[in-house]
Amino acid sequence: MDRLTSEQRSWNMSRIKGSDTGPERRVRSVLHELGFRFSLRRRDLPGRPDIVLVRHGAAVFVHGCFWHRHNKCGNSVLPKTRQQFWLAKLNGNVERDKRNLVALKRLGWKVITVWECEVEDESKLSRKLLAKLTKSQHG
Repeated sequence: MDRLTSEQRSWNMSRIKGSDTGPERRVRSVLHELGFRFSLRRRDLPGRPDIVLVRHGAAVFVHGCFWHRHNKCGNSVLPKTRQQFWLAKLNGNVERDKRNLVALKRLGWKVITVWECEVEDESKLSRKLLAKLTKSQHG
């Protein structure tokens, strides 16, 4: 049983941001410190990536571990109430992510996924981004 009323739960859920989240701002900050320049949420690309580095042909998605079902992550726990609803919703997000990844790769883009739990360790995040962005398209 949910500890909150449906009105309280609705209010909580309405406060969850879809863009310009803390993790997104942190990834942008790290990219900027590394000297990369980028644009945000290109509407003309599949999935509207959070960050686009045109010069490097890279699209970056900053995914919330819960909303995008990060495997083996403690932040990706299925709620105990309304499990069928949540399974359908979250699995739908994962399927959409897969379709967007395939579509972007077909267009020649490198796709980088940064998980919410990965932004805590900035040095590790810097190494990941640098490695993925400096790796050649064919290698």
